[in-house]
Amino acid sequence: MLAAVLAIAVPAARGADELPSIFNGRDLSGWKVPDPNPFWKAVDGVLVGENNPELKGSMLFTEADYGDVVFETEARWTGEIDSGVMMRKPAVQVQIGVSRSLKRDMTCSFYVGKYPEEAQAKEAGRLLKPDGWNRIRIEARGTTFTVWLNGEKVSQFSDPKYAAPGPIGLQIHGGLKMKIEFRNVRAKPLAP
Repeated sequence: MLAAVLAIAVPAARGADELPSIFNGRDLSGWKVPDPNPFWKAVDGVLVGENNPELKGSMLFTEADYGDVVFETEARWTGEIDSGVMMRKPAVQVQIGVSRSLKRDMTCSFYVGKYPEEAQAKEAGRLLKPDGWNRIRIEARGTTFTVWLNGEKVSQFSDPKYAAPGPIGLQIHGGLKMKIEFRNVRAKPLAP
């Protein structure tokens, strides 16, 4: 009985080891690196993103485009950051950290020029591990996007506008001093 309950509670954990890595832990191969690049680096198997001294923002995109895909990473940060994961064209963003416009933590909520009420991760706060590694899993199927935080489904968003394949992007928002780390960055295209 417990196994059945666990299978329902954490569907995102199944098959996670089958997701191939899209970050090799040594360098930024497979990513479109900004030039110059004071923002992104590989340090001991961790992808580190940090503002430059002028507090400019940056995006790091995969060289590959993805349509239907499962993306998973572990992210760690301290303090008030504003980051996110972008998918598709035009881009739909899964927020990590504090929204500049709303002035509150919107981790795992969807941002598409606004934060649609039905696509906000209202339970994310109780699941977040402050200053620890947080596992974020995003599944894009057709025009529906689903997010799990530390094994629990926290948000979902559907819109036919976001159907075209595009790169996966990681964000450093400009205008504030911030640092975010990613490890176990993995993605796997889904069969149609």
